Amino acid sequence: RLERLPAAGERKGAEAAPALIPVRFREQGEEAGVDFVLHNHPTPQKRLPETMAGGLAVFDADGDGLPDIFFTNGDANRFYRNLGGFRFEDETEKAGLAGEGFSIGAAAADYDNDGDVDLFVAGVNRNLLYRNRGDGTFDEVSAAAGIASGRWAVGGAWLDYDNDGRLDLFVANYLDWDPATAPVCEDSAAKVRTYCHPKFFGPLASVLYRNRGDGTFEDVSEASGIARSRGKAMSAAVADIDLDGDLDIFTPNDAVPNLLFVNQGNGRFREEALAAGVALRDDGRAVSAMGASFGDLDGDGLPDLLFTALPGETFPYFHNEGEGLFLDRTDASGIAALSRAYGGWGAALADFNNDGRLDVMTANAHVMDNAEVFSDEVYEQPNALWLNRGGGGWEDASEASGLGARTGAHRGLAVADLDQDGRLDAVVTVLGGRPELWRNVTSEAGCAVRLRLRGGRSNRDGIGARVTIDGRSWQVISTAGYASSVHGPLHVGLGACDVPRRAEIVWPSGVRSQVEIAPFPEALAVEEP
Repeated sequence: RLERLPAAGERKGAEAAPALIPVRFREQGEEAGVDFVLHNHPTPQKRLPETMAGGLAVFDADGDGLPDIFFTNGDANRFYRNLGGFRFEDETEKAGLAGEGFSIGAAAADYDNDGDVDLFVAGVNRNLLYRNRGDGTFDEVSAAAGIASGRWAVGGAWLDYDNDGRLDLFVANYLDWDPATAPVCEDSAAKVRTYCHPKFFGPLASVLYRNRGDGTFEDVSEASGIARSRGKAMSAAVADIDLDGDLDIFTPNDAVPNLLFVNQGNGRFREEALAAGVALRDDGRAVSAMGASFGDLDGDGLPDLLFTALPGETFPYFHNEGEGLFLDRTDASGIAALSRAYGGWGAALADFNNDGRLDVMTANAHVMDNAEVFSDEVYEQPNALWLNRGGGGWEDASEASGLGARTGAHRGLAVADLDQDGRLDAVVTVLGGRPELWRNVTSEAGCAVRLRLRGGRSNRDGIGARVTIDGRSWQVISTAGYASSVHGPLHVGLGACDVPRRAEIVWPSGVRSQVEIAPFPEALAVEEP
């Protein structure tokens, strides 16, 4: 049986953690050639979508091994091809990804198992599905595929919920918003317009589309049990929380209880957020949950959960206790103190110094662009980085790493090795500004390996596979915090470079395999036996 973490900061019985490797970032968006400006079209009426834009997807669109970047936008979306050497070029028109409408989120994956990465774009009362032609250009196939929608979606998640070898699509719907009937709100004391609280809008059920395998999808929201629960989803996070071989879905909700759809393994889900302990904070409060991520933060093999929220609410951290149960350790872990002043959007659990432990990065800003007028809170905020010390301890490296040097109206966050140097970089979107591209220049980083899984019986991307190295586990997913997605090799920090290791893989099909690993300059391709 797993031992419950003690209330104090350090984990009981934990070995002394090695010296913490400092992390350094350098912002290089402008010199990288990414000149995109995120247009959210602010109006005097303070229409709610204005403050919600900013999701992105990082994926290899043309199969050259380099991760490209897609940005959603209130105008035409933008796509940047990776030229190598931390340089990018705008190829939106060539790729056919400009789109239309007001886009919010993106999710990338190979849904048709043809070896090319496709793209779903979520938006305000309109969603788009792009099928990759195989050369890095795309066809918009939403209507033909059967996923057209008139609801407001914030993001999506690709997962093979029934383990039939084909990726299905979960769409996280936000709330019932109509520009013709939406109220206009204001702060009663300051007499200034504000973005309306979500309580003024009705909740929506999210949607699950089953992949038929012929390029079309079937809406199975009712049959699967997803439609039985309504919320105000700000994103979707996917993981096999109970290690039963089926992927589960968590939706952080805006000012109402969160939802956790636990996969029953028979094509149906059961909503168990309250029973699992993740619907509310431990004091019974629902927070304005934003971007959520799963990851094994303490090395016990189970995916823990962290999500962002508004200033003063702190960023809830739920430790996975096993058997589908979670314990709120936001205060005991020190995360509450670290996050209290921030309003958070994107959230990433990733190993930025390759020491084998997942760190926490968040993209921060207030939801109200005039927050200073009627409160003591600040709109434009710096991003945050908390390094995992091991044993339950955290170190605030926001300033020392350079990440905290810039303030902005940050929204989406995606983490990937953009320059293929073995260190994870970060892309952060900014309302009304160009994105920040944070290049990881950590000189003392440990070694890492990148595993590119290729399914046979399982879906080609290997989404849902579990990889274990030295007792620590990683799960292959493509969702990334608020309205964003990262598709590509699984990045695993190894720490020491001269220790031989073996990776054990449990594929979504249930097949198990092993592979000898060592640090490689290129991703190691691993095929399902």
